Amino acid sequence: MKVDIYNNKGKKLTKKIELNDKVFSIKPSNHSIYLTVKSELAAKRQGTSSSRTRAEVRGGGAKPWKQKGTGRARIGSTRNPSRVHGGSAFGPKPRDYNLKVNKKVRLLAKRSILSSKIKSDSYKIIDNFKMSSMKTKEFVHILEALNLRDEKLTVVTGHADDNLLLSSRNLSNIKLVVAEHMSAYDISNSNILLFDQPGVEILNEKLK
Repeated sequence: MKVDIYNNKGKKLTKKIELNDKVFSIKPSNHSIYLTVKSELAAKRQGTSSSRTRAEVRGGGAKPWKQKGTGRARIGSTRNPSRVHGGSAFGPKPRDYNLKVNKKVRLLAKRSILSSKIKSDSYKIIDNFKMSSMKTKEFVHILEALNLRDEKLTVVTGHADDNLLLSSRNLSNIKLVVAEHMSAYDISNSNILLFDQPGVEILNEKLK
């Protein structure tokens, strides 16, 4: 499938770019997208929250009063969970939130999201992102030329140099990713995908 390509001034070029049908034109699998995005978001969790049990709370080592003869309920520690200053009964402990998803399912999810974006015409491709300086203003001019200034964008590039990285990071609605390390969540969490030609070529080869 051949599609239009633009330059960074918003002008449509006479040449077109080839999109691999096995990557950009498949029937989307919503379930694989769900499993993959869920796994990626779970992997972002630190899993370091920890509360103290009755064994870890300071104090409470001695038996407060003798077992029998006081008329009060028996007690072995002042740090049991039912008492003030006691430990937590079922509080959080460090854990791993990672969810295993097969490699083929992850690939299918990326293909599905890309195919959905192409089918809904929620994408644009430019020939390159060459920036002469690391100024946000210059990057904004490119977006304005492409009529994408107010869109929530994921920019997929073949290579992110310092100029591109530094000029785009101040914009709250822009996410810059390198095609080689692109996640399913990166491309699903946007209204429009903006590719450069090297990025498309990498995806054509890597996800086929």
